[in-house]
Amino acid sequence: METIERIITTYGLSVVGGIAILIVGWLIAGFVDRAIRRVMGKREKVDPLLTGFVASLVKYLILAFTVVAVLNQFGVQTASMIAVLGAAGLAIGLALQGTLSHLAAGVMIMIFRPFRQGHYIEVAGSAGTVKTLTLFTTELATPDNIQIIVPNGKVWGDVVKNYSFHATRRVDFSLGIGYGDDIDKAIKTVQGVIAKEKRVHKEPEPMIVVGELADSSVNLTIRVWCDSGDYWGLKFDLTKAFKQALDKASISIPFPQRDVHLHQVTGQQAAG
Repeated sequence: METIERIITTYGLSVVGGIAILIVGWLIAGFVDRAIRRVMGKREKVDPLLTGFVASLVKYLILAFTVVAVLNQFGVQTASMIAVLGAAGLAIGLALQGTLSHLAAGVMIMIFRPFRQGHYIEVAGSAGTVKTLTLFTTELATPDNIQIIVPNGKVWGDVVKNYSFHATRRVDFSLGIGYGDDIDKAIKTVQGVIAKEKRVHKEPEPMIVVGELADSSVNLTIRVWCDSGDYWGLKFDLTKAFKQALDKASISIPFPQRDVHLHQVTGQQAAG
C-alpha cells in the first residue's frame, strides 16, 4: 500500500495532466480542422481538394505537438527523444519510404494541381470522378458509384488523363452505309440531324467525311464539339437519331457479310 501510495503521489498529477493535455489537444485539432474547412469552403476560388488537404495537414501537426507535450508532462526529455529519432531517421525513412513518397506526391499534386474535385480523370489504370485528396491517397468514384482509392505516389508518377479540364470536348462517330446507297444523301441526312441538336457547337464546325471504304460498308467519320458535361448524353442521343434518320431516308446500315461463290464440278472433271 505504501508503494502504491507513493506511485500515485509521484505520478498521479502527471497522469491526470497528460490525459488532460491529450484531450485538449484532440479537441483543438478537431476544432481547427472544422474551422479551416468552414473558412476555406466559403471562398469560391479555393479548390475543395486544397481545403481538405490543408485541414488534414494542420490537424495532424497539432496532434504531433500534443503527443510531444504529453511525453514532456511525464518527464520524458523530448530533446533527447528527437535526437534519438534523428539518429534513427535513416532506418525509419527506409521502412516508411513508400508512405513518405505518397505524402510527397500529395504535396506535389496540391502544388501543380493537375485536377480538381469533381473532375473525371483516368490514372493508374482506373477512371472516375475525383472526390477527395488526403495526405496519402486520392479517392475516385466510378460512374456506377464504386469507390477507388489510389495512392498519391501512383497518381503523381503516372499519366493523368483529365476529361474535365477543358470546357469543350469532341464527340466522334463512325457510321457505316451500304455501297449501293447514295453517299451525298447520307451526308445530308446526318447534317440535318446535327442541325437540330442544340448541344452541338457551331464552332468548330461539325465535320462529316468519308473516312474508310471498309469490307462491307462505306464508313462516314462524324466529329462534333460540345460542352464537356454534355458529352455522353449527346453521344447516346445522336447515335439513336442517326439510326432513325437513315432508316427514314431508306439508307441501310449494313452488317459484316461475305460473298460465297460455289463452283459446280462435273463428274468428268472430278474423274480427270
